[in-house]
Amino acid sequence: MIGVACGASPLPFNVLPLVMGPISAEFHWDFAATSAGVTVFGIIAALLAPFYGGLSDRFGVRPVVLWSLLAFAVVFASFYFLPASKTGYLLFWAVLGAIGIGSTPVTWSRAISLWFNRHRGLALGIMLLGTSLAAMVVPQIAQAAISRGGWRMAFPVVALLPLLIAIPIALLWFREPRADERPAGIADTTGAIFGISLRDAVRGHRFWILFTSILLTAFAYGGAHIHIAQIVGLHGFSAEIAASVLGVVAVGILVGRLLVGFLFDRFWAPGVAFPALLLPAIACWLLMGTDAGMSHVIVGGFLLGFAAGTESDVIAYLAAKYFGMAHYGRIYGVLYMPFAIGSAISPIIYGMVRDRTGGYDPMLIAAMVMFAAGGALLPLLGRYPDPRTSGND
Repeated sequence: MIGVACGASPLPFNVLPLVMGPISAEFHWDFAATSAGVTVFGIIAALLAPFYGGLSDRFGVRPVVLWSLLAFAVVFASFYFLPASKTGYLLFWAVLGAIGIGSTPVTWSRAISLWFNRHRGLALGIMLLGTSLAAMVVPQIAQAAISRGGWRMAFPVVALLPLLIAIPIALLWFREPRADERPAGIADTTGAIFGISLRDAVRGHRFWILFTSILLTAFAYGGAHIHIAQIVGLHGFSAEIAASVLGVVAVGILVGRLLVGFLFDRFWAPGVAFPALLLPAIACWLLMGTDAGMSHVIVGGFLLGFAAGTESDVIAYLAAKYFGMAHYGRIYGVLYMPFAIGSAISPIIYGMVRDRTGGYDPMLIAAMVMFAAGGALLPLLGRYPDPRTSGND
């Protein structure tokens, strides 16, 4: 949980919303250009996710996450020196994506899924609470740093979190289970882990149903999160209130993680995820316009966070449940690609809509449709396969 909180999954996405406005003002860039950094970050990370997942399958999660956390912290701190050049700006984000993806749930979730089987949904939900923890704490830390030292100071201050918290704790206590510690249902009596290869997974319809659902939901959510401070600002609220709404998003993520993970262990997961992914469609409706009251903004932020909590649980839980653990890292890495690419492209589209229309309503309407469609696809996955033949159609 702490490793996820201090990794490349939540930190950039909780700092950029607060520095986007100041960067745009200082460099005289539009919001599409400012958002393009996280787009490059997400695409590079997505392309390398299967590689890092394969490394964790082969060498274990521990060395991958430790080195990636260290490199991520160093590069993120160097954002203090972001240049006014758009090319240089995008290059910083590209490097961050290339070295940071190993510190995300792509790797951490493999270890959790090897430790837990019967209560895997709740265990993954607790691990993924790291993103909620980051969303509750990081905006406040970043805003305090911005208030005292300008927008550049947010990056080195936030980079202290992986350096001073996650890496020391992981060095002391984090490891994967030995063969004799793995729970029943993970491996056979010889210790061989159940599961199918990536090649076999992509030949089946379940993989592509899950892939498409993830892409739609991530595309709907990613830009809404990055632009939430701007959306709140258009309703007439201050930057401090916008930072507080990010905290409300974090609470929504927290509730989504725990509640959905808990229900996944007790009911058929696609049947749980479908109605859960309809809730953020309501959030989009609440956030439309420019005259929403505080209650609409708060409820909208909460429901958007709930969607993020549900989506990350969906990827990790269903990848293990339908395809097994033998090649989980590579399979999860490929399924992370639509999540990362959708989350990466979405902010620039939201920014383009804002630049051209002065608001976000057309994009929020499209997001409503994508949330509903992404959820509706999941029941098509069908019943869980036998763990010894997971993923075969």
